[in-house]
Amino acid sequence: MAVTTFTEENTSPLPPKRIFKASIVDSHNLIPKLMPQAIKSIEVQGDGGAGSIKTINFPDGGNFKSIKYRVDELNEETYTYKYTLVEGDGLVDNLEKITYDVKFEQSADGGSISKVTSTYFTVGDFKLKEEEIKAGKEKVLAMFKSVESYLLQNPEAYA
Repeated sequence: MAVTTFTEENTSPLPPKRIFKASIVDSHNLIPKLMPQAIKSIEVQGDGGAGSIKTINFPDGGNFKSIKYRVDELNEETYTYKYTLVEGDGLVDNLEKITYDVKFEQSADGGSISKVTSTYFTVGDFKLKEEEIKAGKEKVLAMFKSVESYLLQNPEAYA
């Protein structure tokens, strides 16, 4: 088994509390509304906190049908979120699992800095292709920017 880790940082003019609430805590309601072309629905088994299972269903005709992940940690005080992709089209044969560690921090200008660390656990000597990882990062960034745009246009939402 090989382990590969990537860390990505993004900034936002929004405070951590608002962007965390919208993009993490209420993502199952908000994201399908903002991005119906990318995400058909998000089903939650459990209360949304640690131990819950979330299934993301994608629109018909795309590359993926669905993915499932387990929430490992959800902390609304420290704005941290950890989850593990455990099942679905996003896990190719040579990929055991992917873990994600998300943290939002206050920036000096009153906005926030999001840090996402993704760790890929491969089977055997399998090597990840950089373009596949890049495509996944671009989809996550598009979702983040969509939520950010919505919150900027709706200052009372998730306040």
